[in-house]
Amino acid sequence: MIERPDSVELAESAGAWKSAYVHIPFCDRVCPYCDFAVVEGRDDTIGRYLGALLSEIDHQPPCPGLDAVFFGGGTPSKFAPASIVAIIERLRRRFGLEPGVEISLEANPEDITPEWAASLVEGGVDRVSLGVQSLDREVLQRLGRRHSPEQALASVSTLRRAGMRSVSVDLIFGTPGESIESWSGTVAGTLESGIDHLSTYALTVEPPTALGRAVRAGAAAPDPDDQADKWELAAEMAHEAGLIRYEVSNHARPGHACRYNLSVWGMGEYLAIGLGAHGFRDGVRTRNVRRLDTYLERVESGIGAVQGSDIVEGWAAELERLMLGTRRAAGVRLGPGGERLVGSPGGQRLIEAGVVVIHGDRLVVARPLLTDAVVRTILSLEEE
Repeated sequence: MIERPDSVELAESAGAWKSAYVHIPFCDRVCPYCDFAVVEGRDDTIGRYLGALLSEIDHQPPCPGLDAVFFGGGTPSKFAPASIVAIIERLRRRFGLEPGVEISLEANPEDITPEWAASLVEGGVDRVSLGVQSLDREVLQRLGRRHSPEQALASVSTLRRAGMRSVSVDLIFGTPGESIESWSGTVAGTLESGIDHLSTYALTVEPPTALGRAVRAGAAAPDPDDQADKWELAAEMAHEAGLIRYEVSNHARPGHACRYNLSVWGMGEYLAIGLGAHGFRDGVRTRNVRRLDTYLERVESGIGAVQGSDIVEGWAAELERLMLGTRRAAGVRLGPGGERLVGSPGGQRLIEAGVVVIHGDRLVVARPLLTDAVVRTILSLEEE
């Protein structure tokens, strides 16, 4: 029997998985809301960057076989399939890939061709996450996206015909000027395309971005109440379409929950490979440099890409376990931190308000829109 995405057993087992995150920073155009480690107009360095990624893999400490690999960006679909396959094979030789490993890749709809999709399937990629964001032309334009609604829906069909095991779509809600009718149409059209997984994210204004600068100059900002309404609408529509919410922003059919994300939320270990990538191994969180030229120079000279690290242990690790776990529909084991939360004045208020419920030895956030309030309360807890 295929496990439900929100099952307690799946959530708990994911904490033992080993994963790798591979960052591909290249973009044809940087979206105005994007605050990731990305570059525009640097395609001349793609060959060097591939070499640096392979070198990083070779110099990573040994790790048991990988249960998940996630290619994020940037725009991983700007890499030729042969380059993606070369990275997969290097990971296989260096660490081994466990039976049933999930290899996931983010892609832009306009990059999907039958040949590209078929080559990736043949090379071992079994999950693609499409950055669709909207099916409204005006909203796409405001978000700086280059694809059309028709291209977005066609890309799902192309991946299906190529035999891709799992197809996911990312959507963004709350763009100023987006009506509830527009958002409803986007969600409906996406679900009708027959996807396996849906992620819905609120548009966030990050200060260093073009959107952040525009808002500071007087442009309209997203409305939190409008975003809450749209989150609830998408959650209801996804449920009606047979997708199960297993995290605040993520919905999937049984057997299609993202293994990499499940591992991260379960405090599983993951390797960091590429520009600006973050990793977590042996209780140490690492972060790579974010400037492309610096990254290339450091890796090529043998210095390595890691710019900084933090030890996550003791009470800090316990609070992080709670904060990550409360995002999941399956919740999180109480443990010392959960017991402290339940016994605190702030925790009692959350329980009395029905925001948090206790099921046996697990703490579950019953009102996902208030997860940030739960996290703030967790952060205020002090060790005895």
